[in-house]
Amino acid sequence: MATSDGRRPNWIAKAVEIFIAWHKIPSCGWEADMRFPAIAHLLVIIVFSATVVSAQDVIAGNLTIYAATSLTDAFDALAHAYEQSHPDVAIRLNFANSATLAAQIAAGAPADVFASANEFQMAAVIENGRAAEEQVVIFAHNRLIVIVPADNPADIRSVGDLAVDGVLLVLAASGTPIRGYTDAMLASHKAEYGDDFSERVRRNLVSEERNVRQVVARVALGEADAGVVYQSDARGAVASQLGVIPIDARHNQLASYPIAPLSDAAAPGLAHAFIKYLGSAEALRILADYGFCAPAILDEAETPEARPEPTIEPTEAGAPPEINCDAATSEDG
Repeated sequence: MATSDGRRPNWIAKAVEIFIAWHKIPSCGWEADMRFPAIAHLLVIIVFSATVVSAQDVIAGNLTIYAATSLTDAFDALAHAYEQSHPDVAIRLNFANSATLAAQIAAGAPADVFASANEFQMAAVIENGRAAEEQVVIFAHNRLIVIVPADNPADIRSVGDLAVDGVLLVLAASGTPIRGYTDAMLASHKAEYGDDFSERVRRNLVSEERNVRQVVARVALGEADAGVVYQSDARGAVASQLGVIPIDARHNQLASYPIAPLSDAAAPGLAHAFIKYLGSAEALRILADYGFCAPAILDEAETPEARPEPTIEPTEAGAPPEINCDAATSEDG
């Protein structure tokens, strides 16, 4: 509780004022004998209540967050912003692909919060007993894009070109959320490019990386002709080294990012406070700056009748992808 100017009232001082005021009230007989114990009892209640209120108001301590690799830049910024407004809080971030983090948590790794890049890995943590399903919150969404080196040596113009013989393709490893979304996206192109389209694309696979940031690095360095990543991954300093090819919304995948406090968190109050913060205007603005979409509720809808995918020109090097939060499906990887 705070006053209108943001200062907490001094509950002990107020209790003393009440004690003095009541003591000055004239009384006689048995009332005089009973008044002091009653006031003393009230004083104890007020001081105890003040302690509880103060403990609830103060946000302090250490918070350990396990977060998906694709959240690295955004969560670095979110943690910094949160610590700036809560100087008694220290946030430790541990980034890896969601499957690795889920396995670490299942093995007993000490953490307070888990932020996954898909719901499948969050479900694994819930099944393991380290998070409660009713406390899971979807705090952001993401979409897929195709990235190429800035000079685009393979002249890739559409998703269909990923199956052209000789293209050097790099993807995240099987079992990672981004790979699950990628496989679903490729499979959805059967009507345009044939039932064996996914197989022909995989023949061009020259490397499978542990996480999405490594995919970005390989393409940015020119070690591959193309990769599939989240739209949030082609922003920032790396944008100058990449060209971006959007994926038609009919085929794109709306990646969900669930977050939950761990049931045995060392700082449960702080874990809940940080998760609540992710729904604030400031946090949503930071997430948008890093290419993430605000949480959305998807209505079930039939996929539009298949039609040829339009040819889409890559963006100029240095131009981050336009953030588009519409997608036809939300297949889980």
